[in-house]
Amino acid sequence: MRYPGLRQTTFEIITIGYEILDGRTLDTNSKWLAERITGLGGLIRRMTTVGDDVDEISSAIREAIRRKTDWIITSGGLGPTYDDKTLQGVAKALGRRLVLNRRALGMIEERYRALAESGVIDSPELTPHRIKMAMLPRGAKPLRNDVGTAPGVLARHGKTMIACLPGVPRELYSIYEKELEPILRKKVRKVYRVERWFTVLKVPESTLAPRIDEIMRRVPGIYLKSHPKSAEGVSRIEVQVIAAANRRGVAERRLEKAVALVKKVIRSLEGIISEERAGE
Repeated sequence: MRYPGLRQTTFEIITIGYEILDGRTLDTNSKWLAERITGLGGLIRRMTTVGDDVDEISSAIREAIRRKTDWIITSGGLGPTYDDKTLQGVAKALGRRLVLNRRALGMIEERYRALAESGVIDSPELTPHRIKMAMLPRGAKPLRNDVGTAPGVLARHGKTMIACLPGVPRELYSIYEKELEPILRKKVRKVYRVERWFTVLKVPESTLAPRIDEIMRRVPGIYLKSHPKSAEGVSRIEVQVIAAANRRGVAERRLEKAVALVKKVIRSLEGIISEERAGE
């Protein structure tokens, strides 16, 4: 969520796979990532889905870089099959070659050896398709995958960081939580967020809307949203007030100022506040 006047670390999520574009698979990875990143204080500016096509992947990466996004996170396309093309697309976008990363190869070798010892596969041999997962854009670093075989990848282009995660949800969750989130906690600008809710009666949402706009212009770093719970003839509205800042005290003062203005507006419209509660 963007808060006017507040500096936030920006993110774009790029999901890769024709199975998502044609509706065969529901993209739950973007939702999960967005919730985790927003919880850290990051701002998700855009979510994009492209097919398993090098040019499409490259174009999406380049566009996000041109928008000066702080972090690009991709999901999908890191496996051993012919249509796993994410790293090819990233390499093309960055103007780099794919090279064998010895650390990534070691991770893959370790995983296949463990799978063979447990009887999941017959042989731990590093076939060309398995070695493919260790071919990273020059200068990139692997992120350990304790659930699957394809490592995640971390690359930099100028001030933009690019993290590539697998599309299998369990693998994505594991790499994010163990490898990527500790990095993000150090890099993402801290944002303190406080929240208040009101249940408002006898004020139509269309009447309240211009007053909400006015309050948002007057108080920086706040977000106001009305949620109608019935037809305007009945006029029951949930009003959400969120204030955010890079310091807790500032966020709390912004919230109190916005809350006071909301209450004043509701009284002026002869509305009734039937309930007031803090946000979760």
